[in-house]
Formats: sequence, C-alpha cells, structure tokens
Amino acid sequence: MKHAKIGPIAVHFPERCETNEQLQAMFPQWNMDLIGSKTGIEKRYIAAEDECASDLGVAAVEKLLSTHDIDRRDIDFLMLCTQTPDYPLPTTACLMQDRLGLPRSSGALDFNLGCSGYVYGLALANGLIQSGAAHNILLVTAETYSKYIHPDDRSLRTIFGDAAAATLIQAGDSPTLSGFQFGTDGSGADTLLVTEGGARLAKDAHHPRHKKRWDSELYMDGPALMSFTINAIPDLIRAVLEQGGQTTEDVDYYLMHQATYKMLFELQQRLGLDDERLPIILKDFGNTVSSTLPIVIDQMRRDGRLRPGVNSMLIGFGVGWSWAGCLWREQFET
Repeated sequence: MKHAKIGPIAVHFPERCETNEQLQAMFPQWNMDLIGSKTGIEKRYIAAEDECASDLGVAAVEKLLSTHDIDRRDIDFLMLCTQTPDYPLPTTACLMQDRLGLPRSSGALDFNLGCSGYVYGLALANGLIQSGAAHNILLVTAETYSKYIHPDDRSLRTIFGDAAAATLIQAGDSPTLSGFQFGTDGSGADTLLVTEGGARLAKDAHHPRHKKRWDSELYMDGPALMSFTINAIPDLIRAVLEQGGQTTEDVDYYLMHQATYKMLFELQQRLGLDDERLPIILKDFGNTVSSTLPIVIDQMRRDGRLRPGVNSMLIGFGVGWSWAGCLWREQFET
C-alpha cells in the first residue's frame, strides 16, 4: 500500500502589500504599535478587487509546476480548500482544472474549511493515495478574506491577509503522516461567520454571538476563539501523540495555524514550549487562514529547519469550530 508524503510547496501572495505604517497613516486614531504587539503582524497582502481565490490558487500551482519541473499531465487530483469560492457553483476546483490544463481524467473538488483545512486536506489526500485512487494530488489552499472585511474594521483588517499555497502530495512507500485526530463543535459557529450570500434566509440565519462593532460581512469573536483554542488544543495534542504512538519528546516542532501572536504565545505557555519548538511565523503575511501551515512549512524548509527525518506535529484550529492534528515526518529534500 502506498502512503501520502508532503512534496514541494509553492506560495503566492497578491501584489498589494499593506503595512502597519500605512494603516497608521490612514487611521491616526488606531494604536498600531499596541495592535502589532498583540497580533504579531507587521504587514499583510490584499487581493485586488477583481482577484479571486482561484486566481491566487492558479498562480501558486503554476509556480509549483515550473519551479519543480512537474508535468501537469501527471496530476490526477486537485483539492481546493477555500471559504471564498469564485461562485456558489460551479465548483471552483473545476474552473482551476480547466485553467491549469490538468488532465480531464483528474478529480477536482472544493472543501469549505478555514484554519483547520490544511490538515483535513492532508487526511483526504492520504486516504485517496492509500486507496489507490490517486498518486499525485495538488492540495491548494486559497483565501481572500479581505473581501469580507470593511475598510474601517480595526479588528479584522489588521489580522487577515490573502494568500494561496499549492502542495504536491505524492505517493510514497513509507508512512510519513500518522495519528490524525479531528474535532468539531458547531455550537461555536456564531463566533466566526459570514451569513450573507448563502441560501439560508436572513430571518433564520445564525447571528453573531455579540453585537457587531464594525460593518464587515465577516464577524469574529476573538475572546471566544481564544478560549476555545486554549482548551481544545492541549487535548488534541495528547490524542494525536497517543494515536501515533509517540511522546512529546519525539516531536521536534509543533507547527500550528498562525492565528495571532497572542494566541500562539498563550499556547506556548500552556504547553510549555518555546519559540524554537512552536514557531511563530506570521509578521510578514498575517493570518492567511488555511494557508498558514503550508507557508510555515515553506519558510522553515528555506531556512533549513525542516530536513529529511525531522518530526513535527501539524495543528489547525478555528472557524466552525473545527480543529485537527497529525504527526508528520519530513522526507522532501530542498
């Protein structure tokens, strides 16, 4: 039986970069020094008005194919994780298949998950490869949350950035992904949501947990998300270690969804981990939702921290509420 392994990754950001200094000049009443100290974010990239998740995703895939000399005819499945699809239908992954010129024999699907999406995508790819249904899978994460955020929204505009990442998931002979564990608690749906644009009538729709402070379509209850994360993730880590038959000492890095500095710092304190074992890598990108984990992997491969044989735990958490984790042993040689 074949097993999934994480191959090369390519990351793409929109052209427009928005810095804290620019926001401070636009909104003198905002204390960007204080905001920056809490978020850990200094700049983020923002999609153009006519630029959608599929545009970012296609650019990331084209970069992946060209940089690593991958024959697009060998791709047999495309999975797109996004909460900002081009249309309610058709499936955005189908549009990307056509634009990328992938084989008509390849599968393509969207799945709507946020910050846990990359780990979920790895699990889905692992299942397809183990079943023999696919051998070379493109896992694409692409978000343009900025389209849901009002320009005056001090809370959200300073956190979220747009990005896409394309990961080639390949069939290998030995297991590199294990210990998958998942969690769902839909009672937290009212802490991070967009209700406009769906089929649910407004009178029946979920409502934000508290009164909205800004006019963004996107609503976020930061304190509730912090509480949920701090309580759920330690239990998730224990379950992943138990399922994978490993101990805390066996894990070199705990690679987590890059939400904000404050949230990751709280997790560091709760778990007794330092910056080295729980890296915080978001100051130049912001919270890019499902793309934060592949961005972290790409950055740590570039700086030499992720080498063949290094053991990590991948952890995603957020909107839904949804969370997921797995163990991963690096095999890719840069």
